Amino acid sequence: MATGAHQYPMVPKNWEGDHNVVSRAPRLDRPRAMVIVAALFATITFGATACSTGAAVARSASATKQVESSSPPAPSLTSKPAPTSTSPLAVEAAPLAKSSPVRLQIASIGVDSKLMELGLRTDGSMEVPPGGFPAGWYTGAPTPGELGPAIIAGHVDWKGPGVFYKLHNLKPGDQVTITRADGTKPVFRITRVEQFPKHQFPTKLVYGNIDHAGLRLITCGGSFNRQSGSYEDDIVAFADLVATTQ
Repeated sequence: MATGAHQYPMVPKNWEGDHNVVSRAPRLDRPRAMVIVAALFATITFGATACSTGAAVARSASATKQVESSSPPAPSLTSKPAPTSTSPLAVEAAPLAKSSPVRLQIASIGVDSKLMELGLRTDGSMEVPPGGFPAGWYTGAPTPGELGPAIIAGHVDWKGPGVFYKLHNLKPGDQVTITRADGTKPVFRITRVEQFPKHQFPTKLVYGNIDHAGLRLITCGGSFNRQSGSYEDDIVAFADLVATTQ
């Protein structure tokens, strides 16, 4: 398949929230004890067909470019409502201490991937994985299980289906398991899946401080623009920590 280019939106130097500026992209603020009230890679337009993750502002969907496949675009979707019934894992669990994630598993869409680190480029946009696999976690955000929104991004395709090719199929109630370097396995429950135009990416909603341990999974979606070599939208799956296993 042919390939195209892709990029992530940039994050403004100064915007509301408790963040430290790093190369024009805010570094997610970790609570000082567990006492921070919710006030965060702002839209990182995630990659070669992958998408936005990083603390970047969606309106700059013209930042750095990366290779992106011209295979059939990921299905468009609208916001999925939260479930009406309470699942066995509906109660939020207590946040964990910091520990790097090494593996991501999402049984409902067949994902089992190692995780690589993603930092920031010199222009302030978030780095993207060099290929369709594996997914990557943003090191400027809390690690999965810590208080705050952890960020994991992956390509929707790259010369074929990418690690998050079926991310749009996630439904409220689906579970996501992360294996961390310390041996713990925080389990997250999907609460909603939404699609946003890259130029209207809700930076604060996705990357802003929250009062619990959360997770955001990000990839590209919508129509593929052959002229720009990028997908028009970003798909974001929101999840909350509900349990921790060993």
